[in-house]
Amino acid sequence: MKTIKNNAENILTINNSKFICNLYKVYSYDEVLKYLELTKKKYKDATHYCYGYIIDKDIKASDDNEPSGTAGTPIKEVLTKNNLNYILCIVTRYFGGIKLGASGLIRAYTKSLTLALKEDNIATIVKGTKMIITFPYNISKEIDYILKNEKIINKKYKDKVTYTFTTINEDIILNLTNNKDIIINEKKDMNIEI
Repeated sequence: MKTIKNNAENILTINNSKFICNLYKVYSYDEVLKYLELTKKKYKDATHYCYGYIIDKDIKASDDNEPSGTAGTPIKEVLTKNNLNYILCIVTRYFGGIKLGASGLIRAYTKSLTLALKEDNIATIVKGTKMIITFPYNISKEIDYILKNEKIINKKYKDKVTYTFTTINEDIILNLTNNKDIIINEKKDMNIEI
């Protein structure tokens, strides 16, 4: 499974019609609605706001008054074929006065999204663990060494040290769990981008 690292935009012009593709990382339907609303405000004079999204098993698409199956379905198919998740694609169209026909629309929406999906903006999603640990200062170097290849999200230094990090390495989890000097504040299985 994959997702985008960052939101992205691409603009494509075909026969005077402008297709503005926006990709958003989303985790809920509320976020989908928020981005649709923002897009409609930003491009308030556009002709169509076609979209597709995948959030786990929630997969939907809309042609937004384009001929049935010519916009939302191709968007959804590109997202699915690329094994993407937690993603919303909105393609905003400004009609340029020349009709593209059903096959032309399918090609235009597909190409718009395909151009926006840059290889360097794709992350792989794997099963992992988020942990929050607290430990005394005197083992900080040991903990830093153990976590040297992990993504540390947050560090707090008070009377003890607290790290929030993610890992896909079960050995690290066992090592930390078996250390009597370390307090495990949280251990949560989750999807992690690599």
